[in-house]
Amino acid sequence: MTEALSTRVPRKSLLRHVNRANLIFTVAILALVVFASLTSDAFLTQRNIVNISRQIVTNGFLSLGMLLVIRTGGIDLSVGSVLAFAGLLATGLQGQMHFTAAIAVALSMGALVGVVNGWLIGRFNLQPFIVTLAMMGSLRGLLYVYADTPRYPADELFRALLGGAFIGPVPVNFILFAIAVPIVWFYTDHTVSGRAAYALGVNKEAVRLAGVNVRKHLILAYGICGLLAAIAGVLLASRLGIAQPSVGVGYELDAIAAVVIGGGLLGGGGGTVVGVLGGVLALAMVDNVLNLFNVDSYYQQLLKGLIILVAVLARRKPA
Repeated sequence: MTEALSTRVPRKSLLRHVNRANLIFTVAILALVVFASLTSDAFLTQRNIVNISRQIVTNGFLSLGMLLVIRTGGIDLSVGSVLAFAGLLATGLQGQMHFTAAIAVALSMGALVGVVNGWLIGRFNLQPFIVTLAMMGSLRGLLYVYADTPRYPADELFRALLGGAFIGPVPVNFILFAIAVPIVWFYTDHTVSGRAAYALGVNKEAVRLAGVNVRKHLILAYGICGLLAAIAGVLLASRLGIAQPSVGVGYELDAIAAVVIGGGLLGGGGGTVVGVLGGVLALAMVDNVLNLFNVDSYYQQLLKGLIILVAVLARRKPA
């Protein structure tokens, strides 16, 4: 079991390949920052920097969760629906209970969705793509049944404390994300379950033969992913002051892109928290620069799709 949990891809060629891709993406982002700084007076202003830090939070939480499941060799396409689900619960239940209790319910339900995904994948050996795609569609339909109109928070503290509060110049929601980062890093690198997730992505059958409970670690990885998506949904609803069933569509693509840009391997067995932070920051920079130059949103989606394609090609495992 110890050998299975400490499995690492031994090929030096793969490490060199990944490091070269990391360097290329780092240089590209630095070039983008320099370009934006020279061509836009608004880019380096405090207001814009604060705006970037707040926008990072949503994709940051989603990407941390996506990292956990991608390390197992899986994927979670339902995170956008979970985000919307949690936001609706956290706002819609405030008429029946205190907003802190509503948040607790929202986070619990998000984690439960992830647990169901992990259980189905582990128990029946189903493809994560199919399971989470089905969950994405089913949950999104349920959201429209639950709330066909937007929901607004009844308690003003919900928005004031989470969405609009600052500690000094730093938004509270960004501080919460900054707290989550080392927690996820510790889980991935310094816990048995975190190392098991990595080993599953490298060779699931070897892990199974080593006596490791594969289903348990899959459930945990997907459950945490659902929880992090729910946190993102609550914070987004708080920041916007509104929750609606249509929010979060396509957010899973940004999360996948951030993980892949940051070094994650879509076959499993790769990716780090530090890399994910780089990927999240890269996408945030791209969005921000395009918005500053008033580029149409359709072109933004086109560019993101190309970035994902290039990142996947750059991160593919060499033969």
